[in-house]
Amino acid sequence: MNGKQCQTAGTATPSASASVTPTFSESRSPTPTATPTATAKASASATPSPSASATATPEAAADEWNPPSNLAKPLDEVWNHVETTYSDLYGFKNYGWDQLIATKGTLNYCVRWDSDTPVTSTTRDKIQDALQTQFNKWIHAMVDDGKGFEAWPYTDVKVNVVGWAVKDRSTLQWSDDSVKVYAGVLDDSGAPQCSPDCGRFFHQDGDYSQCPGKEAEHYDESLWLTKGFEGGAGGDWGQRVGEEYFVGALGQENMHVYLHEVGHTFGLDDFYDWTPTGVSSFIMNAGSATEITTFDQWMLRDFWRHVKNRYGY
Repeated sequence: MNGKQCQTAGTATPSASASVTPTFSESRSPTPTATPTATAKASASATPSPSASATATPEAAADEWNPPSNLAKPLDEVWNHVETTYSDLYGFKNYGWDQLIATKGTLNYCVRWDSDTPVTSTTRDKIQDALQTQFNKWIHAMVDDGKGFEAWPYTDVKVNVVGWAVKDRSTLQWSDDSVKVYAGVLDDSGAPQCSPDCGRFFHQDGDYSQCPGKEAEHYDESLWLTKGFEGGAGGDWGQRVGEEYFVGALGQENMHVYLHEVGHTFGLDDFYDWTPTGVSSFIMNAGSATEITTFDQWMLRDFWRHVKNRYGY
């Protein structure tokens, strides 16, 4: 899965020189376009407040498919669409699911600061906090009464920012060594990136022997914040949104553009050319909701139940 670019899907890889991963959807335009701004507020979020550490589920929830009756038909329609349009649905092995199983419930991020806007240590720390909170909204959609749906093993995921990538070190206005900085490491398009030697996207076999910090400094995904970028893109490599949007949304309850893109990381599709029967407002239908809805929650669960056997669940 190279990625989904909103409004259209395509190959939004972190570097043009990256080895190409299998795509899970039909090929489309490689040019990111805008994600429509959400104008409707969705139904109550199914996600409780997060905690800061990975927690294994004490016992698996019952192994049965029991979505709300009014969602059964649209969920079937969505999965049928997935099975007929994703080119390597079951062969692809770098979904967000794969990453979290491999890391035992932690997720390491590289922040790609593709902007000349100065960053203070306060903003840096707020971005770390936002990733912890927002990413876990999807994780909590997999949990009922402290139990993971159909053996999902984590009730919380620990999110770590292990690196910042920037063109010019002076853009980052801190001098402490709390996080590794990659200055002047650029991809083929000239955008800053953390060392490819440390990236899961580039080393899906888990071999980080060429990474200076080895496994401890590897990153699973990138948060690519680009000045002037409208809309978003998401995939197994991470998420890309506008720098101005993300910083401006810090502190909001739901950073809906980012949440939409994380949905793609877990394999969820876009809905630009169709909508399932009886539902229209949900976060994966860009522009229709500002938080993860019950329908999003059950689409996520449906994806998990179809791939969980690869992990022995």
